[in-house]
Amino acid sequence: MAYPIRVGTQCRPQHTDYAGMRDAWLRAEEAGVDALFNWDHFFPLFGDPDGPSFECWTMLAAMAEVTERPQIGALVTCNSYRNPDLLADMARTVDHVSGGRVILGIGAGWFQRDYDEYGYEFGTAPDRLRDLGAALPRIRNRLAKLNPAPLGELPIMVGGKGPKVTLRLTAEHAQIWHGFGAPEEWAASSAILDEWCEKLGRDPAEIERSVTVQDAHADRIDDFVKAGATLLVAGINGPEYDLSLVERLVQYRDAQ
Repeated sequence: MAYPIRVGTQCRPQHTDYAGMRDAWLRAEEAGVDALFNWDHFFPLFGDPDGPSFECWTMLAAMAEVTERPQIGALVTCNSYRNPDLLADMARTVDHVSGGRVILGIGAGWFQRDYDEYGYEFGTAPDRLRDLGAALPRIRNRLAKLNPAPLGELPIMVGGKGPKVTLRLTAEHAQIWHGFGAPEEWAASSAILDEWCEKLGRDPAEIERSVTVQDAHADRIDDFVKAGATLLVAGINGPEYDLSLVERLVQYRDAQ
């Protein structure tokens, strides 16, 4: 299937307060974004490492109540931090709060400080990928059992570009894939995803392709789109949450 060009923004929940995030969500919605994301970390990833930071899914519930139109989700949830069945239930519950707008973004996890300070076993990258592979079927099974069921489609988005495991798991379980990097790097990963779909008997056109558009690549939007990206996501940082790149992506979308 052919996906339309869509615009997302990741309002990173760090170096700000709740009022600042709420204002950013509303401004992004007014600007015309199709999807609003946060991230799943317990500490800032840049800037002051001990600066203000807020938990992901609690904020998604607030985002669901505050906004009306965009899809919402984590870019992406760390699989290690929550029991998979619980995560499915949380996503279904927030989906109801939002009126059926949740994307369940998930990845294997990588930020060791989160693990160490919150008491999770960091292990190795292969350990975390095995855990993700075990969790995804449980998430799908729990979503199918929940009463009431999700209101929306509640697509699963897998984030990452590991060619041997992450992209295979995406081909097996996801409706959206999110990658990053320069257009050439992103395109190479997308092609590997196509190969996994062929091996597993999945139509690659069933998986929407998403990419983080950094300021460094803001002049190469066409290159991402020509490579197959249809969900273009700009990350914005607190406390200012500058929407300049978001507005540029919306203008691009609307000109197509």
